[in-house]
Amino acid sequence: MSAGVAALDELRLLVVVDNETDTLSSIADGVPQTPEVAQHLPRVPVSRTHNGHPGKVVFDRLCCAGHGFSVLVTGRRGSEEHTMLFDVGPYGDLWLGNAARLGVDLASIELVFLSHWHFDHSGALPAVVAAIAEARRTATGAAPVVVDLHPDRPDQRGTLHPNGTLVLLAPEPTFAAIETAGGRVAKHADAHGLVDDFFFASGRIERVTAYEQGLVGHHTFRGDTGAEDPLILDERFVAAEVRGRGTTLLSACSHAGVVNAALGAQRAFVDRPIDVVLGGYHLSGKAMETRIDATVRDLRERIRPRVVAPGHCTGWRAKAALAQAFAPSRYGPSAVGTMYTLRAS
Repeated sequence: MSAGVAALDELRLLVVVDNETDTLSSIADGVPQTPEVAQHLPRVPVSRTHNGHPGKVVFDRLCCAGHGFSVLVTGRRGSEEHTMLFDVGPYGDLWLGNAARLGVDLASIELVFLSHWHFDHSGALPAVVAAIAEARRTATGAAPVVVDLHPDRPDQRGTLHPNGTLVLLAPEPTFAAIETAGGRVAKHADAHGLVDDFFFASGRIERVTAYEQGLVGHHTFRGDTGAEDPLILDERFVAAEVRGRGTTLLSACSHAGVVNAALGAQRAFVDRPIDVVLGGYHLSGKAMETRIDATVRDLRERIRPRVVAPGHCTGWRAKAALAQAFAPSRYGPSAVGTMYTLRAS
């Protein structure tokens, strides 16, 4: 498999939705990450001056955290730029509120990509697509926003809790609802290029490791019929290459396993090192936490990313183990409002 996309000169990743907010922690030299406050400062007017220092109020506009994930992805090659959205999180008001606080230009978003059908990634699709579509309608010459979806859409999903309760996610938005919102739905199960081949979308993620065997207890419902579905085979990742840095991987939940996703990115971008691995590593929950040691070992010894950037469903135990293995110089955990800026070297 070959990705078929050319290297970028710059890649910017802005976290619009994530489970955590943290704009105060220091960031180690060499980690290509800036905190949320740095996104706000250029847009905030000076409200007072003290001893020659301009004062700006920013803490009244910090983003809200929520259980979900969404990243605004912008690539530049020469003077050409393209922007796409990777997942949208669960609630339209959460995404739209954070996007407004961060000054996101909705009309610039050409494509919305859904990593997999889970409400904490897909629930906001109708509201977000409608807002982007409206912004693009009023922008001169902007084509309708494309919404890239896996064709195998379930009606609802959930996980069987050890106490016997099936903890359900909300029903998935329909293709019709997304089209009614103004999105041009494109269904893809196989690997393909995105937005003039600036980015790469995987097809089915190959299961290679012995321990990454899906989400324990997961069930999928279609109509009134439910079945165990630990593998969640509709999950896809997005990757891009920055010249001289290597391949950056966006893996929203890593139900296939973050190591398996990274191995898939290596097969797509042959002979390129893995740069940043951003997203949910899904190592939270008692059954999933048994995989932490093996995952950290293989990331450190087999994948060797320049930076691990765990967020969303990774869990604090796994983050602690990843920090032990990669911090400070190779550890930049995701938080809402964070920007990762990767420039060609």
